[in-house]
Amino acid sequence: MKLSIIGTGYVGLVTGTCFAEMGHTVTCIDINVAKVEKMKKGECPIYEPGLEALLQSNFQEGRLHFSSDYNSVSSAEAVFLAVGTPSSDDGQADLKYVFGACDSIAPYIQDGTVVVVKSTVPVGTGNKVREYLKSKTKKTFYVVNNPEFLKEGSAVEDFMKPERIIIGSIEDKAAEIIEDLYEPFNRQIKRTIRMSNISAEMTKYAANCFLATKISFMNEVARLCDIVGADVEEVRHGISTDSRIGSQFLYPGPGYGGSCFPKDVKALVYTAKEHGINFKIVEAVELVNKEQKKYLFSKVKKHFKDDLKGKTFVIWGTAFKANTDDIRETPAIDTAVALHEAGAKVRFHDPQAADHFEALMVKMGIPVDQFENKYDALNGADGLLVLTEWKQYRAPDFEEIKSRLKSPVIFDGRNLYSTKKVLEYGFEYYAIGKAIR
Repeated sequence: MKLSIIGTGYVGLVTGTCFAEMGHTVTCIDINVAKVEKMKKGECPIYEPGLEALLQSNFQEGRLHFSSDYNSVSSAEAVFLAVGTPSSDDGQADLKYVFGACDSIAPYIQDGTVVVVKSTVPVGTGNKVREYLKSKTKKTFYVVNNPEFLKEGSAVEDFMKPERIIIGSIEDKAAEIIEDLYEPFNRQIKRTIRMSNISAEMTKYAANCFLATKISFMNEVARLCDIVGADVEEVRHGISTDSRIGSQFLYPGPGYGGSCFPKDVKALVYTAKEHGINFKIVEAVELVNKEQKKYLFSKVKKHFKDDLKGKTFVIWGTAFKANTDDIRETPAIDTAVALHEAGAKVRFHDPQAADHFEALMVKMGIPVDQFENKYDALNGADGLLVLTEWKQYRAPDFEEIKSRLKSPVIFDGRNLYSTKKVLEYGFEYYAIGKAIR
Protein backbone atom coordinates (compact mmCIF):
# COMPACT_ATOMS: atom_id res chain seq x y z
CA MET A 1 0.00 0.00 0.00
CA LYS A 2 1.20 3.54 -0.73
CA LEU A 3 1.07 5.85 2.27
CA SER A 4 1.80 9.49 2.99
CA ILE A 5 2.58 10.61 6.53
CA ILE A 6 2.16 14.32 7.30
CA GLY A 7 4.53 15.31 10.10
CA THR A 8 7.79 13.67 11.20
CA GLY A 9 7.70 14.03 14.96
CA TYR A 10 7.73 11.00 17.27
CA VAL A 11 4.39 9.70 16.04
CA GLY A 12 4.75 10.43 12.34
CA LEU A 13 8.31 9.21 11.92
CA VAL A 14 7.79 6.03 13.93
CA THR A 15 4.53 5.31 12.09
CA GLY A 16 6.03 5.86 8.65
CA THR A 17 9.22 3.93 9.34
CA CYS A 18 7.43 0.94 10.85
CA PHE A 19 4.92 0.74 7.99
CA ALA A 20 7.84 0.79 5.56
CA GLU A 21 9.45 -2.03 7.53
CA MET A 22 6.28 -4.06 6.93
CA GLY A 23 6.72 -3.63 3.17
CA HIS A 24 4.61 -0.57 2.38
CA THR A 25 5.80 2.36 0.28
CA VAL A 26 5.82 5.38 2.56
CA THR A 27 6.52 9.07 2.03
CA CYS A 28 7.03 11.13 5.18
CA ILE A 29 6.27 14.80 4.59
CA ASP A 30 7.50 17.73 6.66
CA ILE A 31 7.55 21.45 5.88
CA ASN A 32 10.97 21.76 7.58
CA VAL A 33 13.23 21.44 4.54
CA ALA A 34 16.44 21.18 6.58
CA LYS A 35 14.95 18.34 8.61
CA VAL A 36 13.89 16.51 5.45
CA GLU A 37 17.38 16.82 3.98
CA LYS A 38 18.91 15.35 7.13
CA MET A 39 16.55 12.37 7.00
CA LYS A 40 17.46 11.82 3.37
CA LYS A 41 21.03 11.41 4.59
CA GLY A 42 19.91 8.73 7.04
CA GLU A 43 20.02 11.02 10.07
CA CYS A 44 17.24 10.49 12.58
CA PRO A 45 16.04 13.84 14.02
CA ILE A 46 14.92 12.30 17.32
CA TYR A 47 16.42 9.79 19.73
CA GLU A 48 14.28 6.68 19.89
CA PRO A 49 15.87 3.23 20.42
CA GLY A 50 15.92 1.23 17.20
CA LEU A 51 14.41 3.94 15.02
CA GLU A 52 17.52 5.21 13.23
CA ALA A 53 18.56 1.74 12.04
CA LEU A 54 15.07 1.07 10.64
CA LEU A 55 14.98 4.49 9.01
CA GLN A 56 18.30 3.95 7.27
CA SER A 57 17.58 0.42 6.05
CA ASN A 58 14.13 1.22 4.67
CA PHE A 59 15.35 4.42 3.02
CA GLN A 60 18.20 2.53 1.36
CA GLU A 61 15.84 -0.20 0.17
CA GLY A 62 13.52 2.37 -1.42
CA ARG A 63 10.43 1.85 0.71
CA LEU A 64 10.80 5.00 2.83
CA HIS A 65 10.93 8.46 1.29
CA PHE A 66 11.11 11.98 2.69
CA SER A 67 9.74 15.13 1.12
CA SER A 68 8.76 18.72 1.81
CA ASP A 69 6.07 18.71 -0.89
CA TYR A 70 2.73 16.91 -1.03
CA ASN A 71 2.89 15.31 -4.47
CA SER A 72 2.92 11.78 -3.01
CA VAL A 73 -0.58 12.33 -1.60
CA SER A 74 -2.04 12.05 -5.10
CA SER A 75 -1.01 8.38 -5.31
CA ALA A 76 -1.47 7.47 -1.63
CA GLU A 77 -4.26 5.13 -0.61
CA ALA A 78 -4.08 6.48 2.94
CA VAL A 79 -2.78 9.80 4.24
CA PHE A 80 -1.89 9.98 7.93
CA LEU A 81 -2.11 13.31 9.76
CA ALA A 82 0.53 13.15 12.52
CA VAL A 83 1.05 16.82 13.30
CA GLY A 84 1.25 18.48 16.69
CA THR A 85 -1.78 19.61 18.68
CA PRO A 86 -0.28 21.85 21.37
CA SER A 87 -2.47 23.04 24.20
CA SER A 88 -3.06 26.57 25.41
CA ASP A 89 -2.92 27.53 29.09
CA ASP A 90 -6.61 26.66 29.53
CA GLY A 91 -6.08 23.21 28.00
CA GLN A 92 -7.76 23.79 24.65
CA ALA A 93 -5.96 21.87 21.91
CA ASP A 94 -4.71 24.04 19.06
CA LEU A 95 -5.80 22.41 15.80
CA LYS A 96 -4.16 24.90 13.43
CA TYR A 97 -1.60 22.31 12.30
CA VAL A 98 -4.31 19.72 11.67
CA PHE A 99 -6.35 22.03 9.49
CA GLY A 100 -3.18 23.43 7.91
CA ALA A 101 -2.33 19.86 6.88
CA CYS A 102 -5.83 19.51 5.47
CA ASP A 103 -5.27 22.62 3.35
CA SER A 104 -2.03 21.14 2.05
CA ILE A 105 -3.38 17.70 1.12
CA ALA A 106 -6.75 18.80 -0.27
CA PRO A 107 -5.51 19.59 -3.82
CA TYR A 108 -3.96 16.12 -4.08
CA ILE A 109 -6.74 13.96 -2.65
CA GLN A 110 -8.17 11.40 -5.08
CA ASP A 111 -11.48 9.53 -5.04
CA GLY A 112 -11.24 6.86 -2.35
CA THR A 113 -8.37 8.41 -0.37
CA VAL A 114 -8.51 7.58 3.34
CA VAL A 115 -7.45 10.47 5.56
CA VAL A 116 -6.28 9.03 8.87
CA VAL A 117 -6.16 11.31 11.90
CA LYS A 118 -3.22 9.93 13.90
CA SER A 119 -2.71 13.06 16.01
CA THR A 120 -4.30 13.20 19.43
CA VAL A 121 -7.28 15.47 18.89
CA PRO A 122 -10.32 16.63 20.90
CA VAL A 123 -13.51 14.65 20.71
CA GLY A 124 -15.35 15.58 17.52
CA THR A 125 -12.30 16.61 15.50
CA GLY A 126 -12.63 13.74 13.03
CA ASN A 127 -16.06 14.99 12.04
CA LYS A 128 -14.73 18.55 11.75
CA VAL A 129 -11.91 17.36 9.52
CA ARG A 130 -14.43 15.59 7.30
CA GLU A 131 -16.56 18.73 6.91
CA TYR A 132 -13.52 20.94 6.41
CA LEU A 133 -12.11 18.77 3.64
CA LYS A 134 -15.51 18.65 1.95
CA SER A 135 -15.25 22.41 1.57
CA LYS A 136 -11.83 22.04 -0.04
CA THR A 137 -12.31 19.19 -2.52
CA LYS A 138 -15.03 17.57 -4.60
CA LYS A 139 -13.33 14.16 -4.43
CA THR A 140 -14.85 11.30 -2.46
CA PHE A 141 -12.70 10.59 0.58
CA TYR A 142 -12.98 8.99 4.01
CA VAL A 143 -11.86 10.06 7.47
CA VAL A 144 -10.62 7.54 10.03
CA ASN A 145 -9.37 8.17 13.56
CA ASN A 146 -6.45 5.90 14.43
CA PRO A 147 -5.01 7.15 17.76
CA GLU A 148 -1.48 6.16 18.71
CA PHE A 149 -0.51 4.49 21.99
CA LEU A 150 3.26 4.72 21.71
CA LYS A 151 5.51 5.16 24.73
CA GLU A 152 8.56 7.30 24.06
CA GLY A 153 11.61 5.16 24.64
CA SER A 154 9.87 2.03 23.36
CA ALA A 155 7.85 3.48 20.48
CA VAL A 156 9.20 1.16 17.79
CA GLU A 157 8.47 -1.94 19.84
CA ASP A 158 5.03 -0.60 20.76
CA PHE A 159 4.18 -0.03 17.11
CA MET A 160 5.42 -3.41 15.95
CA LYS A 161 3.77 -5.25 18.82
CA PRO A 162 0.63 -3.26 19.63
CA GLU A 163 -1.71 -4.24 22.44
CA ARG A 164 -4.64 -2.81 20.47
CA ILE A 165 -5.26 -0.93 17.24
CA ILE A 166 -8.17 1.49 17.41
CA ILE A 167 -9.93 2.24 14.13
CA GLY A 168 -12.63 4.88 14.36
CA SER A 169 -14.84 5.41 11.31
CA ILE A 170 -18.45 5.82 10.24
CA GLU A 171 -17.73 4.19 6.87
CA ASP A 172 -17.15 0.43 6.76
CA LYS A 173 -15.13 0.68 3.54
CA ALA A 174 -12.62 3.06 5.11
CA ALA A 175 -12.34 0.95 8.26
CA GLU A 176 -11.71 -2.15 6.16
CA ILE A 177 -8.89 -0.44 4.24
CA ILE A 178 -7.10 0.58 7.43
CA GLU A 179 -7.77 -2.78 9.05
CA ASP A 180 -6.17 -4.44 6.03
CA LEU A 181 -3.17 -2.12 6.42
CA TYR A 182 -2.70 -3.35 9.97
CA GLU A 183 -3.35 -7.02 9.14
CA PRO A 184 0.34 -8.05 9.57
CA PHE A 185 0.07 -7.03 13.22
CA ASN A 186 -2.87 -9.40 13.76
CA ARG A 187 -1.14 -12.66 12.88
CA GLN A 188 -1.37 -14.25 16.31
CA ILE A 189 -4.12 -12.23 18.00
CA LYS A 190 -6.70 -9.91 16.47
CA ARG A 191 -5.80 -6.53 17.90
CA THR A 192 -7.96 -4.21 15.80
CA ILE A 193 -11.00 -2.68 17.48
CA ARG A 194 -13.50 -0.82 15.32
CA MET A 195 -15.66 1.98 16.68
CA SER A 196 -16.94 5.44 15.76
CA ASN A 197 -14.62 8.40 15.19
CA ILE A 198 -15.82 10.05 18.38
CA SER A 199 -15.34 6.91 20.48
CA ALA A 200 -11.81 6.50 19.12
CA GLU A 201 -10.95 10.08 20.10
CA MET A 202 -12.41 9.58 23.57
CA THR A 203 -10.57 6.27 23.99
CA LYS A 204 -7.21 7.97 23.48
CA TYR A 205 -7.88 10.67 26.07
CA ALA A 206 -9.45 8.28 28.56
CA ALA A 207 -6.46 5.90 28.37
CA ASN A 208 -3.82 8.58 28.91
CA CYS A 209 -5.75 10.33 31.66
CA PHE A 210 -6.28 7.04 33.50
CA LEU A 211 -2.55 6.30 33.38
CA ALA A 212 -1.77 9.82 34.58
CA THR A 213 -4.22 9.22 37.42
CA LYS A 214 -2.33 6.10 38.50
CA ILE A 215 0.92 8.08 38.59
CA SER A 216 -0.52 10.97 40.61
CA PHE A 217 -2.29 8.59 42.97
CA MET A 218 0.95 6.77 43.71
CA ASN A 219 2.80 10.04 44.19
CA GLU A 220 0.27 11.12 46.78
CA VAL A 221 0.59 7.76 48.52
CA ALA A 222 4.36 8.28 48.54
CA ARG A 223 4.01 11.68 50.19
CA LEU A 224 1.87 10.17 52.92
CA CYS A 225 4.41 7.37 53.35
CA ASP A 226 7.07 10.02 53.96
CA ILE A 227 4.99 11.44 56.79
CA VAL A 228 3.82 8.24 58.51
CA GLY A 229 7.01 6.22 58.00
CA ALA A 230 5.73 3.58 55.60
CA ASP A 231 7.87 2.52 52.63
CA VAL A 232 6.16 3.19 49.32
CA GLU A 233 8.21 0.49 47.58
CA GLU A 234 6.75 -2.09 49.92
CA VAL A 235 3.28 -0.61 49.50
CA ARG A 236 3.62 -0.59 45.72
CA HIS A 237 4.62 -4.24 45.68
CA GLY A 238 1.80 -5.08 48.03
CA ILE A 239 -0.92 -3.55 45.87
CA SER A 240 0.52 -4.37 42.44
CA THR A 241 0.11 -8.09 43.03
CA ASP A 242 -3.66 -7.49 42.89
CA SER A 243 -4.61 -8.37 39.31
CA ARG A 244 -7.28 -5.68 39.39
CA ILE A 245 -4.60 -3.05 39.92
CA GLY A 246 -1.51 -4.34 38.10
CA SER A 247 2.06 -3.11 38.34
CA GLN A 248 2.43 -0.55 35.57
CA PHE A 249 2.48 3.20 36.23
CA LEU A 250 2.65 2.70 39.99
CA TYR A 251 6.22 3.95 40.45
CA PRO A 252 6.40 7.19 42.44
CA GLY A 253 8.69 9.86 41.09
CA PRO A 254 9.19 13.56 40.41
CA GLY A 255 5.96 13.90 38.43
CA TYR A 256 5.01 12.99 34.88
CA GLY A 257 6.03 15.00 31.81
CA GLY A 258 6.41 14.49 28.09
CA SER A 259 4.28 15.33 25.10
CA CYS A 260 1.16 13.34 26.00
CA PHE A 261 0.03 13.16 29.61
CA PRO A 262 0.21 16.88 30.52
CA LYS A 263 -1.47 17.95 27.28
CA ASP A 264 -4.12 15.22 27.25
CA VAL A 265 -5.10 15.76 30.88
CA LYS A 266 -5.64 19.47 30.20
CA ALA A 267 -7.53 18.75 26.99
CA LEU A 268 -9.96 16.31 28.59
CA VAL A 269 -10.66 18.76 31.43
CA TYR A 270 -11.29 21.49 28.85
CA THR A 271 -13.59 19.26 26.78
CA ALA A 272 -15.58 18.36 29.88
CA LYS A 273 -15.99 22.04 30.79
CA GLU A 274 -17.16 22.79 27.25
CA HIS A 275 -20.01 20.37 27.92
CA GLY A 276 -20.82 21.70 31.38
CA ILE A 277 -18.99 19.01 33.39
CA ASN A 278 -16.30 19.46 36.03
CA PHE A 279 -13.96 16.50 35.61
CA LYS A 280 -12.95 16.54 39.25
CA ILE A 281 -10.72 13.46 39.31
CA VAL A 282 -8.68 14.49 36.28
CA GLU A 283 -8.45 18.09 37.55
CA ALA A 284 -6.96 16.72 40.78
CA VAL A 285 -4.48 14.61 38.78
CA GLU A 286 -3.09 17.75 37.16
CA LEU A 287 -2.90 19.61 40.49
CA VAL A 288 -1.08 16.74 42.20
CA ASN A 289 1.41 16.53 39.35
CA LYS A 290 2.22 20.23 39.54
CA GLU A 291 2.92 19.86 43.25
CA GLN A 292 4.96 16.70 42.71
CA LYS A 293 7.37 18.45 40.35
CA LYS A 294 8.48 20.62 43.29
CA TYR A 295 8.48 17.83 45.87
CA LEU A 296 12.11 16.77 45.54
CA PHE A 297 13.18 20.40 45.68
CA SER A 298 11.29 20.79 48.94
CA LYS A 299 13.45 18.00 50.38
CA VAL A 300 16.58 19.80 49.22
CA LYS A 301 15.38 23.04 50.76
CA LYS A 302 14.52 21.39 54.06
CA HIS A 303 17.84 19.54 54.28
CA PHE A 304 19.78 22.78 53.87
CA LYS A 305 17.48 24.67 56.25
CA ASP A 306 16.12 26.97 53.53
CA ASP A 307 19.57 28.31 52.71
CA LEU A 308 20.59 27.36 49.16
CA LYS A 309 22.19 30.64 48.16
CA GLY A 310 25.62 30.08 46.64
CA LYS A 311 25.35 26.30 46.79
CA THR A 312 25.80 24.05 43.75
CA PHE A 313 23.60 21.12 42.86
CA VAL A 314 23.89 18.48 40.16
CA ILE A 315 20.92 17.07 38.25
CA TRP A 316 21.36 13.63 36.73
CA GLY A 317 18.72 13.27 34.03
CA THR A 318 16.85 16.05 32.26
CA ALA A 319 14.70 13.99 29.86
CA PHE A 320 11.18 13.45 31.19
CA LYS A 321 11.89 9.69 31.16
CA ALA A 322 14.68 7.33 30.16
CA ASN A 323 15.40 6.33 26.54
CA THR A 324 14.27 9.60 25.00
CA ASP A 325 15.70 13.05 24.35
CA ASP A 326 12.30 14.67 24.97
CA ILE A 327 12.33 17.41 27.61
CA ARG A 328 8.75 18.61 27.18
CA GLU A 329 7.20 19.19 30.62
CA THR A 330 10.12 17.40 32.27
CA PRO A 331 10.37 17.76 36.07
CA ALA A 332 13.97 18.88 35.58
CA ILE A 333 12.67 22.22 34.35
CA ASP A 334 10.74 22.96 37.55
CA THR A 335 13.66 21.73 39.66
CA ALA A 336 16.27 23.85 37.88
CA VAL A 337 14.07 26.93 38.05
CA ALA A 338 13.38 26.42 41.76
CA LEU A 339 17.08 25.94 42.53
CA HIS A 340 18.00 29.05 40.54
CA GLU A 341 15.34 31.16 42.23
CA ALA A 342 16.68 30.00 45.61
CA GLY A 343 20.13 31.31 44.66
CA ALA A 344 21.76 27.98 43.85
CA LYS A 345 23.92 27.05 40.87
CA VAL A 346 22.81 24.19 38.64
CA ARG A 347 24.92 21.61 36.82
CA PHE A 348 23.48 18.69 34.89
CA HIS A 349 24.17 15.56 32.89
CA ASP A 350 21.95 13.61 30.52
CA PRO A 351 23.09 11.02 27.94
CA GLN A 352 20.63 12.19 25.24
CA ALA A 353 18.63 15.27 26.24
CA ALA A 354 21.45 17.54 27.47
CA ASP A 355 21.64 19.86 24.47
CA HIS A 356 17.87 20.29 24.32
CA PHE A 357 17.75 21.09 28.03
CA GLU A 358 20.61 23.56 27.87
CA ALA A 359 18.99 25.38 24.94
CA LEU A 360 15.71 25.63 26.85
CA MET A 361 17.42 26.94 29.98
CA VAL A 362 19.25 29.58 27.94
CA LYS A 363 15.93 30.60 26.40
CA MET A 364 14.39 30.85 29.89
CA GLY A 365 17.34 32.84 31.22
CA ILE A 366 18.38 30.14 33.71
CA PRO A 367 22.18 29.70 33.92
CA VAL A 368 23.20 26.03 33.91
CA ASP A 369 26.37 24.08 33.26
CA GLN A 370 26.29 20.92 31.13
CA PHE A 371 28.80 18.12 31.73
CA GLU A 372 29.64 15.23 29.41
CA ASN A 373 30.81 13.08 32.31
CA LYS A 374 28.32 12.47 35.09
CA TYR A 375 31.01 12.26 37.76
CA ASP A 376 32.85 15.41 36.66
CA ALA A 377 29.64 17.34 37.25
CA LEU A 378 29.85 16.43 40.96
CA ASN A 379 33.19 18.07 41.72
CA GLY A 380 32.70 20.30 44.78
CA ALA A 381 28.92 20.24 44.51
CA ASP A 382 26.67 20.34 47.57
CA GLY A 383 24.29 17.59 46.48
CA LEU A 384 23.12 15.23 43.74
CA LEU A 385 19.53 15.08 42.44
CA VAL A 386 18.54 12.09 40.29
CA LEU A 387 15.52 12.88 38.10
CA THR A 388 15.59 10.39 35.21
CA GLU A 389 15.86 6.62 35.46
CA TRP A 390 18.59 6.19 32.84
CA LYS A 391 20.47 2.89 33.11
CA GLN A 392 23.69 4.88 33.43
CA TYR A 393 22.49 6.13 36.81
CA ARG A 394 21.16 2.89 38.28
CA ALA A 395 24.40 1.36 39.52
CA PRO A 396 26.87 4.21 40.01
CA ASP A 397 30.16 4.13 41.86
CA PHE A 398 29.09 5.50 45.24
CA GLU A 399 32.67 5.89 46.41
CA GLU A 400 33.32 8.07 43.37
CA ILE A 401 30.20 10.13 44.05
CA LYS A 402 31.17 10.64 47.67
CA SER A 403 34.73 11.65 46.83
CA ARG A 404 33.53 14.28 44.38
CA LEU A 405 30.73 15.88 46.38
CA LYS A 406 31.42 18.57 48.95
CA SER A 407 28.69 17.08 51.14
CA PRO A 408 27.59 13.44 50.72
CA VAL A 409 23.86 13.83 50.11
CA ILE A 410 21.70 12.26 47.39
CA PHE A 411 18.14 13.22 46.51
CA ASP A 412 16.79 10.24 44.58
CA GLY A 413 13.70 11.29 42.62
CA ARG A 414 13.30 7.85 41.04
CA ASN A 415 13.95 5.58 44.05
CA LEU A 416 16.77 3.92 42.11
CA TYR A 417 19.04 3.04 44.99
CA SER A 418 19.07 0.62 47.86
CA THR A 419 18.60 2.63 51.04
CA LYS A 420 20.78 0.24 53.00
CA LYS A 421 23.66 0.46 50.52
CA VAL A 422 23.57 4.24 50.23
CA LEU A 423 23.53 4.68 54.00
CA GLU A 424 26.41 2.22 54.42
CA TYR A 425 28.48 4.43 52.11
CA GLY A 426 27.86 7.31 54.49
CA PHE A 427 25.42 9.36 52.47
CA GLU A 428 22.46 11.30 53.69
CA TYR A 429 19.71 9.96 51.48
CA TYR A 430 16.30 11.25 50.44
CA ALA A 431 13.86 9.49 48.14
CA ILE A 432 10.16 9.61 47.26
CA GLY A 433 8.14 7.89 49.96
CA LYS A 434 10.86 5.43 50.99
CA ALA A 435 11.45 4.73 54.66
CA ILE A 436 15.03 5.81 55.38
CA ARG A 437 16.09 3.56 58.22
